[in-house]
Amino acid sequence: MSDAVLLKSVARGDQRAFEELYRRYYQRLARFLAKRIPPSDSADEIINDTLLVVWQHAGDFHYSSQVSTWIFGIAYRVALKSLRKHKLWLRGTTGDERTYPVDDPTWEDEQRQWIAKGLRRLPDKQRLSLVMTYHLGHSVEQAALMALPSWYDEGTNVSCAGTIAPSFD
Repeated sequence: MSDAVLLKSVARGDQRAFEELYRRYYQRLARFLAKRIPPSDSADEIINDTLLVVWQHAGDFHYSSQVSTWIFGIAYRVALKSLRKHKLWLRGTTGDERTYPVDDPTWEDEQRQWIAKGLRRLPDKQRLSLVMTYHLGHSVEQAALMALPSWYDEGTNVSCAGTIAPSFD
């Protein structure tokens, strides 16, 4: 049974489905947290708090990402809350002054997917402008000039609404 099917069952209050989801994710979450929190923090407590949130909000999941991405995101936020509570958030250190990274390995991939999805929803000209400036490194002025129609005359200006207006310079 897939994670998505299990989560739908959990959303309906199916305790057995929740137990299966708990078994599937407990060790994965423990490994995830072991790399991100100091050993003095209780990974078990964070995992339990994470899966409690999953139980309580399974019906709120929109299936726009993988179930695992959602669960690991919850675990990450619960871990950060725990670190803040123990005043370790700013430094991410224990008494022995060793630094422990606090990062989310899924964040970059999820952000990339989110941006790609947003770009696909834009009209062609807007998408082209964003790709030229943010991905290809052109200035806004260069992108605007490249996006202008071939009949564009330097005596006109492009307004924010995308219409051509006479220049009053």
